[in-house]
Amino acid sequence: MTRNIYIKLTVLLLITAGLFYDTFTYLLSQWNSEDNNYCYLIPLVVAYLVYEKKDELKKIPVCPSWKGLYLFIPGIMLYWFGELAGEYFTLYLASWLTGVGILWMLLGWEKIRTTGFALMMILAMFPLPSFFHSRLSLQLKLMSSKLGVDLLQLLGMTAYRTGNVIDLGFTQLQVVDACSGLRYFFPLIIMGLLIAYFSKTALWKKIIVVLSTIPLVVISNSIRIAGTAILYEHFGQVVAEGFFHDFAGFFMFMMSILVLVPEIWIMNRLFPEKPSGPQKGAETPDAHSCVNATEASADRGLFGPTQFIAAGLILAVTLGLSHGIEFREHIPIKKPFSTFPMQIGQWHGTREVMEQKFIDALDFSDYILAQYVNPGGEVINFYVAWYESQRKGESIHSPTTCLTGGGWIFRQRNEVTLNIQGRPGFRVKRAVLEQPGQRELAYYWFPMRGRILTSAYEMKLYNFIDAMMRHRTDGALVRVMTPLGPEESPADGDERLQNFLKEALPILDQYLPE
Repeated sequence: MTRNIYIKLTVLLLITAGLFYDTFTYLLSQWNSEDNNYCYLIPLVVAYLVYEKKDELKKIPVCPSWKGLYLFIPGIMLYWFGELAGEYFTLYLASWLTGVGILWMLLGWEKIRTTGFALMMILAMFPLPSFFHSRLSLQLKLMSSKLGVDLLQLLGMTAYRTGNVIDLGFTQLQVVDACSGLRYFFPLIIMGLLIAYFSKTALWKKIIVVLSTIPLVVISNSIRIAGTAILYEHFGQVVAEGFFHDFAGFFMFMMSILVLVPEIWIMNRLFPEKPSGPQKGAETPDAHSCVNATEASADRGLFGPTQFIAAGLILAVTLGLSHGIEFREHIPIKKPFSTFPMQIGQWHGTREVMEQKFIDALDFSDYILAQYVNPGGEVINFYVAWYESQRKGESIHSPTTCLTGGGWIFRQRNEVTLNIQGRPGFRVKRAVLEQPGQRELAYYWFPMRGRILTSAYEMKLYNFIDAMMRHRTDGALVRVMTPLGPEESPADGDERLQNFLKEALPILDQYLPE
């Protein structure tokens, strides 16, 4: 590859970095999380994987190709969707598609194919969306705690499980997010991928090694939980927190790797493979050549190849539009929530103040959080968050993420249509939530510029459409919850919430813009 093409490739990648500068800045902040700090090592892994192919890459000629547009154009489209809908994970994927598309356009398919595994490993640097992260963490907690209790019972200990709480008789242990095993879930999968990649064996054996990392995480984490419960009786709280807690997790992670390493060796012993010689007529790196002689020499000159010009123009226009045009107006609330009445019919409310750390994390423009009680002692928790403009990292957080992160378990969740007076066909999401010793019924929905939405996916889609067509991404989250007594059914909570909404919704309309 000539020095000329190196310079042009660097120019395009620098423009791409400028386009995704905010995205990469936010990405680095996510890496500071204990669940994601393994991401700091991925660039080093990718660099080594590319370096390991350096001799083979030198033998492959540069073959600029328009087929790189197959990735480049979807990458630009996803950029606009993520930028206007306020979705970071979409922007992560957009940056990968755009970057790999540029490499394909300027270098050609053979170089992309040769470094394909390294390029795919870049995806491991992108943390999952928060809603998926929370659900995965919850499922890992439930599976690990269940298996941990089974192990304790197998050893003769008295142990029972309620959700993610383990009752040992003499104490209760709660399997919190830090004990879910998620911190080792993705690192172990990555280790499985690397072990499989460097193993010279059949593809099906490599797949088994990678897939085995998933049950291995659950089993090792269950052993850690069971071990903590056994030691707790003798050493107390110290074994469930601090250094011992972290060391136990690290130890089980290392033991899991030691299980992965001999796994392929065992399969090779059980299912030996016949040695295969070089295939007749197989193509070697020296045989690579550009199909089109014109393309092979197209990197000569100041502006060639034409793929460089096309990609540069598209990137420059996208960068200029994204920074030069404001696609979102700030739509203020009709009246500040500080004036929202604390007496709604027979319901008397007490305004609550959210902690500043939660206000900073949620990034809303205005909010109300209040506890309403009627003369019969029935309680309603009322929360509304208003966003003048939704942007990357400053958009509405779905209750499925916030409540799950707060330790609530969703036992039921479905969409229902309420027949509230004057609002036939009013759609809300309905959920029965549980915590140890608590049970609540919740309704929530997203009022969005004259629409009532119940899905975070719908919300992102309409944010994109309305940003383009109406220059608006304002919206709100409305959530009402009521505790369910030991003898109450969810139907009792339905009646209570709907009676409150009949009184509250007409008042709320006076505050939220349409």
